[in-house]
Amino acid sequence: MKTVAVFRHVLFEDLGTLRGVLEERGYEIRYFDMGVDDPRRAEIEEADLMVVLGGPIGAFDDDLYPFLRTELAVISERLLSGRPILGICLGAQLMARALGARVTPMEHKEIAFGCVSLSPEGRASALGHLGDDVPVLHWHGDEFQMPEGCHVLASTTQCKNQAFQYGACALALQFHLEADVARIEQWLIGHSVELMQNDVSVTALRESALRSGAALGNAASQVFNAWLNSVPGLTERPDG
Repeated sequence: MKTVAVFRHVLFEDLGTLRGVLEERGYEIRYFDMGVDDPRRAEIEEADLMVVLGGPIGAFDDDLYPFLRTELAVISERLLSGRPILGICLGAQLMARALGARVTPMEHKEIAFGCVSLSPEGRASALGHLGDDVPVLHWHGDEFQMPEGCHVLASTTQCKNQAFQYGACALALQFHLEADVARIEQWLIGHSVELMQNDVSVTALRESALRSGAALGNAASQVFNAWLNSVPGLTERPDG
């Protein structure tokens, strides 16, 4: 059975709708909680796919959260090996850092549902399934610079670098394509202090989630399946 090693930083920021895609494709999902579980385990190194999820800490917060040094080293090794890896939000920032790019605070946090603008490279990639009118969940206060040799795949007015691909097997997404809006209350509760501090309306965000749910879920499934089908060595989704 194919396996996916999932690095999780906050319990409710999990695979979301990506879980269903992976299960349909026959993956055994194994979560590893960073700061508790050791990411230097044979079962992680040997996993067919690695997914590094988001979280409220910064990609350069090594002094506050020393486990990030080990996590970053494992991500670097994965990237160098050319084996499949997907990074989301903090995961994307750690991938960028592992590739030598800077990660810096934004002037204002981006917390909202909104569409991304795809570059020509983005339209030609799996992200092309997003089109121009599918709102995704943005929830971040830092932004990564583009790693050398990579191209911007998606942008917003507030954050130019929203996605990049490194080689054929590594995809980094600043936005939360995986967000399951049926469970948005967990986000609203877990990040309540951050929402209050940044004057973000809980009611407006909840209403946006309800409006965006169906379109986001359908597009996410298409994007994730298209990317997995494009990665060398990963078996396509079985028929039926």
